[in-house]
Amino acid sequence: MDIEWKDTLDFSLGERDTDVLHIIGEEGLTSFTFEGLKRRLGIHSETLSRVLFRLEEEGIVEKGSGGYRVTTKAKELLRLHQLSQTEPRMPLLQTLLSPDVPIQQVVSDLTGKWFGVLRWLGYSENEEGITLKWVTEDGGIQVDANFSDGSLSIETKLLREKDFNNALKASYQLIGYIAKLYSKLGRIQRVAYFTAFNTGFMAS
Repeated sequence: MDIEWKDTLDFSLGERDTDVLHIIGEEGLTSFTFEGLKRRLGIHSETLSRVLFRLEEEGIVEKGSGGYRVTTKAKELLRLHQLSQTEPRMPLLQTLLSPDVPIQQVVSDLTGKWFGVLRWLGYSENEEGITLKWVTEDGGIQVDANFSDGSLSIETKLLREKDFNNALKASYQLIGYIAKLYSKLGRIQRVAYFTAFNTGFMAS
């Protein structure tokens, strides 16, 4: 257990408490779901329920109709304990977005959705933009969609699943849905894509 956490919290942290706080901090989560976090951590439902109950009692998270939100107290706590990422993100695709389509409408249509093997985890939001996050049903792969400054980037993290091809397949399921969404709402222009096998990029 990190002794610094103990110095700034009003209650004693267990190993699972620390694990949950670590993921919230690592992902910069603003909001998340119980099922998504359970898959991300790979822990039993009852264990996570107890942890979230303790964090809710301490005012670190609050439960709402759409899942859990991270409180101002938690954000300050996590700011004091900035955590490095344990797993690197791999960029897969970058696009420009049509200014004719409101980003908030796209984000709203994507929030909470499932795509193939991807299950909704939650999102992070800051002054740079908003990142929507999904995790595979087995918790082995995470896929992020980052909306920032009129652009969209798709990234993946290999957690317990180490097959990059599976990560690509999961990402394409998300990309396919976003493309269909934009075909209804407006226009999306692909400008570049990246893969783990190519350190450069290809423009179209």
